[in-house]
Amino acid sequence: MTRPADTYSLVADIGGTNTRVALAEGTRLLKDTVTRYANVDHAGLESVLKAYIASQDVTCKAACVALAGPVKDGRGSMTNLDWELDEATLAQAAHSETAYLLNDLQAQGHALGALPEGAVTQLVAAQDKDHDPMATKLVIGVGTGFNIAPVYETRWGRHVPPSESGHANLPLRSQDELRLAQYFETAHGFPAVEDMMSGRGLERVYAWLGIEAGDPREAFAADIMAGFENGTDPRAEQAAALFVRMLGTVAGNLSLIHLPFGGVFFSGGVARAFSRHFGPLGFSDAFRDKGRFAGFMGNFEVGVIEDDYAALTGCANYLATMN
Repeated sequence: MTRPADTYSLVADIGGTNTRVALAEGTRLLKDTVTRYANVDHAGLESVLKAYIASQDVTCKAACVALAGPVKDGRGSMTNLDWELDEATLAQAAHSETAYLLNDLQAQGHALGALPEGAVTQLVAAQDKDHDPMATKLVIGVGTGFNIAPVYETRWGRHVPPSESGHANLPLRSQDELRLAQYFETAHGFPAVEDMMSGRGLERVYAWLGIEAGDPREAFAADIMAGFENGTDPRAEQAAALFVRMLGTVAGNLSLIHLPFGGVFFSGGVARAFSRHFGPLGFSDAFRDKGRFAGFMGNFEVGVIEDDYAALTGCANYLATMN
Protein backbone atom coordinates (compact mmCIF):
# COMPACT_ATOMS: atom_id res chain seq x y z
CA MET A 1 0.00 0.00 0.00
CA THR A 2 1.08 3.62 -0.59
CA ARG A 3 1.35 5.57 2.66
CA PRO A 4 1.05 9.37 3.09
CA ALA A 5 4.40 11.12 2.67
CA ASP A 6 6.23 12.55 5.69
CA THR A 7 3.77 11.04 8.17
CA TYR A 8 5.91 8.22 9.52
CA SER A 9 9.33 7.67 11.01
CA LEU A 10 11.47 4.64 10.28
CA VAL A 11 12.92 2.75 13.23
CA ALA A 12 15.25 -0.25 13.24
CA ASP A 13 17.02 -2.50 15.72
CA ILE A 14 20.16 -4.31 14.52
CA GLY A 15 21.13 -7.32 16.58
CA GLY A 16 23.97 -9.74 16.06
CA THR A 17 21.74 -12.10 14.06
CA ASN A 18 18.66 -10.21 12.87
CA THR A 19 17.54 -6.69 12.05
CA ARG A 20 14.00 -5.54 12.80
CA VAL A 21 12.59 -2.57 10.89
CA ALA A 22 9.26 -0.82 11.44
CA LEU A 23 7.33 2.39 11.02
CA ALA A 24 6.30 4.69 13.87
CA GLU A 25 3.70 7.42 14.00
CA GLY A 26 4.94 9.87 16.59
CA THR A 27 5.81 7.79 19.65
CA ARG A 28 3.49 4.94 18.59
CA LEU A 29 5.16 1.89 17.07
CA LEU A 30 3.07 0.38 14.27
CA LYS A 31 3.54 -3.28 15.15
CA ASP A 32 1.88 -4.53 11.97
CA THR A 33 4.77 -2.99 10.01
CA VAL A 34 7.55 -4.81 11.88
CA THR A 35 9.67 -6.92 9.54
CA ARG A 36 12.61 -9.11 10.51
CA TYR A 37 15.62 -9.61 8.23
CA ALA A 38 18.43 -12.14 8.65
CA ASN A 39 21.71 -10.20 8.68
CA VAL A 40 23.53 -13.00 6.87
CA ASP A 41 21.37 -12.30 3.80
CA HIS A 42 22.51 -8.68 3.51
CA ALA A 43 25.83 -6.89 3.00
CA GLY A 44 24.80 -4.03 5.26
CA LEU A 45 21.95 -1.94 6.63
CA GLU A 46 21.48 -0.04 3.36
CA SER A 47 20.42 -3.28 1.67
CA VAL A 48 17.94 -4.02 4.47
CA LEU A 49 16.39 -0.54 4.38
CA LYS A 50 16.11 -0.58 0.60
CA ALA A 51 14.14 -3.82 0.76
CA TYR A 52 11.95 -2.55 3.59
CA ILE A 53 11.11 0.83 2.04
CA ALA A 54 10.21 -0.87 -1.23
CA SER A 55 7.88 -3.27 0.59
CA GLN A 56 6.13 -0.45 2.47
CA ASP A 57 6.15 2.14 -0.36
CA VAL A 58 6.74 4.91 2.16
CA THR A 59 8.61 8.19 2.56
CA CYS A 60 9.81 8.82 6.12
CA LYS A 61 10.53 12.19 7.71
CA ALA A 62 13.10 10.79 10.15
CA ALA A 63 14.92 7.58 10.98
CA CYS A 64 16.47 6.13 14.11
CA VAL A 65 18.49 2.92 14.25
CA ALA A 66 19.59 1.05 17.37
CA LEU A 67 22.64 -1.13 16.95
CA ALA A 68 24.48 -3.62 19.14
CA GLY A 69 27.80 -1.79 19.29
CA PRO A 70 29.44 1.50 20.22
CA VAL A 71 28.22 4.79 18.71
CA LYS A 72 30.34 7.93 18.70
CA ASP A 73 29.95 11.20 16.77
CA GLY A 74 27.20 9.84 14.58
CA ARG A 75 29.09 6.71 13.59
CA GLY A 76 28.59 3.17 14.84
CA SER A 77 30.09 -0.26 14.40
CA MET A 78 28.63 -3.61 15.31
CA THR A 79 30.45 -5.62 17.97
CA ASN A 80 29.39 -9.04 16.62
CA LEU A 81 28.77 -8.18 12.97
CA ASP A 82 30.98 -6.69 10.27
CA TRP A 83 28.73 -3.66 9.61
CA GLU A 84 29.66 0.01 10.02
CA LEU A 85 27.12 2.82 9.90
CA ASP A 86 26.93 6.60 9.97
CA GLU A 87 24.00 8.97 10.27
CA ALA A 88 24.52 10.66 6.89
CA THR A 89 24.44 7.33 5.04
CA LEU A 90 21.47 6.23 7.14
CA ALA A 91 19.48 9.34 6.20
CA GLN A 92 20.22 8.72 2.53
CA ALA A 93 19.28 5.03 2.73
CA ALA A 94 16.06 5.80 4.60
CA HIS A 95 15.17 8.70 2.28
CA SER A 96 14.69 10.83 5.40
CA GLU A 97 15.59 14.39 6.35
CA THR A 98 17.24 13.43 9.64
CA ALA A 99 18.66 10.24 11.06
CA TYR A 100 20.10 9.13 14.37
CA LEU A 101 22.12 6.17 15.60
CA LEU A 102 21.77 4.81 19.13
CA ASN A 103 23.33 1.93 20.96
CA ASP A 104 20.61 -0.73 21.33
CA LEU A 105 20.61 -0.46 25.12
CA GLN A 106 20.14 3.30 24.87
CA ALA A 107 17.04 2.58 22.80
CA GLN A 108 15.78 0.16 25.46
CA GLY A 109 16.27 2.91 28.03
CA HIS A 110 14.22 5.37 25.99
CA ALA A 111 11.41 2.79 25.84
CA LEU A 112 10.89 2.62 29.61
CA GLY A 113 7.54 4.13 30.55
CA ALA A 114 6.26 3.81 26.97
CA LEU A 115 5.88 0.03 26.78
CA PRO A 116 2.42 -1.59 26.73
CA GLU A 117 0.86 -2.84 29.94
CA GLY A 118 2.29 -6.18 31.01
CA ALA A 119 5.52 -5.69 29.06
CA VAL A 120 7.65 -5.84 32.24
CA THR A 121 7.58 -8.81 34.62
CA GLN A 122 8.84 -8.32 38.17
CA LEU A 123 11.54 -10.78 39.24
CA VAL A 124 12.79 -9.33 42.53
CA ALA A 125 10.73 -6.93 44.65
CA ALA A 126 12.22 -3.90 46.39
CA GLN A 127 11.76 -3.24 50.09
CA ASP A 128 10.17 0.14 49.34
CA LYS A 129 7.45 -0.34 46.76
CA ASP A 130 6.99 3.42 46.22
CA HIS A 131 9.90 5.07 44.44
CA ASP A 132 10.47 8.51 43.01
CA PRO A 133 9.44 8.49 39.31
CA MET A 134 12.55 10.61 38.66
CA ALA A 135 14.82 7.97 40.17
CA THR A 136 17.59 6.48 38.06
CA LYS A 137 16.83 3.23 36.23
CA LEU A 138 19.18 0.66 34.74
CA VAL A 139 18.68 -1.54 31.66
CA ILE A 140 20.85 -4.66 31.42
CA GLY A 141 20.83 -6.45 28.07
CA VAL A 142 21.75 -10.14 27.86
CA GLY A 143 21.48 -11.70 24.41
CA THR A 144 24.01 -12.22 21.65
CA GLY A 145 26.14 -9.82 23.71
CA PHE A 146 25.96 -7.97 27.03
CA ASN A 147 25.63 -4.27 27.78
CA ILE A 148 23.86 -1.78 30.03
CA ALA A 149 22.32 1.69 29.87
CA PRO A 150 21.60 3.89 32.89
CA VAL A 151 18.46 6.03 32.50
CA TYR A 152 18.45 9.49 34.10
CA GLU A 153 15.37 11.70 34.37
CA THR A 154 16.42 15.35 34.36
CA ARG A 155 14.65 18.71 34.25
CA TRP A 156 15.63 18.86 30.56
CA GLY A 157 14.24 15.43 29.78
CA ARG A 158 15.50 11.86 29.77
CA HIS A 159 19.23 11.21 29.34
CA VAL A 160 20.45 7.72 28.44
CA PRO A 161 24.25 7.69 28.03
CA PRO A 162 25.95 4.93 26.06
CA SER A 163 28.05 2.20 27.63
CA GLU A 164 30.20 -0.77 26.71
CA SER A 165 30.03 -2.49 30.10
CA GLY A 166 30.07 -5.96 28.59
CA HIS A 167 33.78 -5.57 27.96
CA ALA A 168 34.75 -4.97 31.59
CA ASN A 169 36.38 -7.80 33.58
CA LEU A 170 34.40 -10.64 35.02
CA PRO A 171 34.19 -10.40 38.83
CA LEU A 172 36.05 -13.20 40.59
CA ARG A 173 35.47 -14.47 44.13
CA SER A 174 36.72 -18.06 44.14
CA GLN A 175 39.39 -20.32 42.70
CA ASP A 176 36.75 -21.95 40.49
CA GLU A 177 35.81 -18.56 39.04
CA LEU A 178 39.50 -17.75 38.51
CA ARG A 179 39.92 -20.94 36.46
CA LEU A 180 36.77 -20.11 34.54
CA ALA A 181 38.14 -16.63 33.74
CA GLN A 182 41.42 -18.12 32.62
CA TYR A 183 39.49 -20.40 30.29
CA PHE A 184 37.65 -17.38 28.85
CA GLU A 185 40.98 -15.64 28.26
CA THR A 186 41.66 -18.10 25.45
CA ALA A 187 38.85 -16.45 23.44
CA HIS A 188 40.69 -13.15 22.88
CA GLY A 189 43.09 -12.68 25.76
CA PHE A 190 40.71 -10.96 28.17
CA PRO A 191 37.97 -12.44 30.42
CA ALA A 192 35.15 -9.98 29.71
CA VAL A 193 31.67 -10.04 31.21
CA GLU A 194 30.17 -10.61 27.74
CA ASP A 195 32.31 -13.73 27.29
CA MET A 196 30.14 -15.37 29.95
CA MET A 197 26.94 -13.31 30.09
CA SER A 198 25.61 -14.09 26.60
CA GLY A 199 24.28 -17.01 24.58
CA ARG A 200 27.73 -18.09 23.49
CA GLY A 201 28.90 -17.54 27.07
CA LEU A 202 26.53 -20.25 28.29
CA GLU A 203 28.09 -22.57 25.72
CA ARG A 204 31.56 -21.74 27.04
CA VAL A 205 30.51 -22.34 30.65
CA TYR A 206 29.16 -25.74 29.64
CA ALA A 207 32.39 -26.60 27.80
CA TRP A 208 34.52 -25.47 30.77
CA LEU A 209 32.52 -27.63 33.19
CA GLY A 210 33.25 -30.61 30.94
CA ILE A 211 36.98 -29.89 31.02
CA GLU A 212 36.85 -29.55 34.81
CA ALA A 213 35.06 -32.90 35.07
CA GLY A 214 37.49 -34.65 32.72
CA ASP A 215 34.67 -35.27 30.28
CA PRO A 216 34.96 -32.51 27.65
CA ARG A 217 32.04 -31.98 25.31
CA GLU A 218 30.23 -29.03 23.80
CA ALA A 219 26.62 -28.10 23.13
CA PHE A 220 24.64 -25.25 21.63
CA ALA A 221 22.91 -22.80 24.00
CA ALA A 222 19.42 -23.96 22.95
CA ASP A 223 20.32 -27.58 23.68
CA ILE A 224 21.84 -26.63 27.04
CA MET A 225 18.65 -24.81 28.00
CA ALA A 226 16.54 -27.77 26.88
CA GLY A 227 18.67 -30.21 28.87
CA PHE A 228 18.40 -28.00 31.93
CA GLU A 229 14.67 -27.40 31.71
CA ASN A 230 13.89 -31.04 30.92
CA GLY A 231 16.13 -32.27 33.73
CA THR A 232 17.95 -34.60 31.32
CA ASP A 233 21.45 -33.10 31.54
CA PRO A 234 22.99 -32.52 34.99
CA ARG A 235 25.85 -30.54 33.44
CA ALA A 236 23.35 -28.22 31.80
CA GLU A 237 21.75 -27.66 35.22
CA GLN A 238 25.16 -26.87 36.68
CA ALA A 239 25.95 -24.48 33.82
CA ALA A 240 22.61 -22.69 34.21
CA ALA A 241 23.11 -22.25 37.96
CA LEU A 242 26.63 -20.87 37.50
CA PHE A 243 25.41 -18.54 34.75
CA VAL A 244 22.53 -17.12 36.80
CA ARG A 245 24.55 -16.62 39.96
CA MET A 246 27.32 -14.81 38.07
CA LEU A 247 24.65 -12.68 36.42
CA GLY A 248 23.35 -11.81 39.88
CA THR A 249 26.84 -10.80 41.00
CA VAL A 250 27.40 -8.63 37.91
CA ALA A 251 23.95 -7.00 38.18
CA GLY A 252 24.54 -6.30 41.87
CA ASN A 253 27.88 -4.63 41.10
CA LEU A 254 26.29 -2.47 38.41
CA SER A 255 23.47 -1.51 40.76
CA LEU A 256 25.92 -0.26 43.36
CA ILE A 257 27.68 1.79 40.68
CA HIS A 258 24.52 3.42 39.25
CA LEU A 259 22.06 3.26 42.20
CA PRO A 260 18.93 2.51 40.11
CA PHE A 261 16.30 3.19 42.77
CA GLY A 262 13.80 3.32 39.89
CA GLY A 263 14.47 -0.31 39.03
CA VAL A 264 16.75 -2.70 37.17
CA PHE A 265 15.32 -3.94 33.85
CA PHE A 266 16.74 -6.96 32.04
CA SER A 267 16.27 -7.18 28.28
CA GLY A 268 17.38 -9.57 25.53
CA GLY A 269 16.54 -13.12 24.53
CA VAL A 270 18.93 -14.84 26.94
CA ALA A 271 17.66 -12.78 29.89
CA ARG A 272 14.06 -13.65 29.01
CA ALA A 273 14.92 -17.35 28.66
CA PHE A 274 16.47 -17.44 32.13
CA SER A 275 14.19 -15.02 33.96
CA ARG A 276 11.72 -17.59 35.30
CA HIS A 277 14.63 -19.56 36.73
CA PHE A 278 16.17 -16.64 38.64
CA GLY A 279 14.48 -17.66 41.89
CA PRO A 280 15.38 -21.38 41.98
CA LEU A 281 18.95 -20.77 40.73
CA GLY A 282 19.82 -18.18 43.36
CA PHE A 283 19.89 -14.89 41.46
CA SER A 284 18.63 -12.84 44.43
CA ASP A 285 21.20 -14.29 46.83
CA ALA A 286 24.05 -13.50 44.44
CA PHE A 287 22.60 -10.05 43.65
CA ARG A 288 22.46 -9.11 47.35
CA ASP A 289 25.69 -10.79 48.43
CA LYS A 290 27.54 -7.53 49.08
CA GLY A 291 28.77 -7.90 52.67
CA ARG A 292 27.65 -5.04 54.87
CA PHE A 293 25.68 -3.60 51.94
CA ALA A 294 23.55 -6.75 51.58
CA GLY A 295 20.57 -5.03 53.20
CA PHE A 296 21.01 -1.95 51.05
CA MET A 297 20.59 -4.11 47.92
CA GLY A 298 16.94 -4.51 48.87
CA ASN A 299 16.38 -0.99 47.51
CA PHE A 300 16.56 -2.26 43.95
CA GLU A 301 13.61 -3.87 42.19
CA VAL A 302 14.51 -6.19 39.32
CA GLY A 303 12.31 -6.96 36.32
CA VAL A 304 12.55 -8.26 32.76
CA ILE A 305 11.26 -6.55 29.61
CA GLU A 306 9.13 -9.11 27.76
CA ASP A 307 8.44 -6.89 24.73
CA ASP A 308 10.72 -8.01 21.89
CA TYR A 309 10.13 -4.69 20.12
CA ALA A 310 11.15 -2.43 23.03
CA ALA A 311 14.19 -1.03 21.20
CA LEU A 312 11.94 0.01 18.30
CA THR A 313 9.60 1.78 20.71
CA GLY A 314 12.63 3.45 22.26
CA CYS A 315 13.80 4.70 18.87
CA ALA A 316 10.36 6.20 18.21
CA ASN A 317 10.36 7.94 21.59
CA TYR A 318 13.88 9.25 21.04
CA LEU A 319 12.87 10.72 17.67
CA ALA A 320 9.91 12.46 19.34
CA THR A 321 12.31 14.32 21.62
CA MET A 322 14.57 15.34 18.73
CA ASN A 323 11.96 16.61 16.27
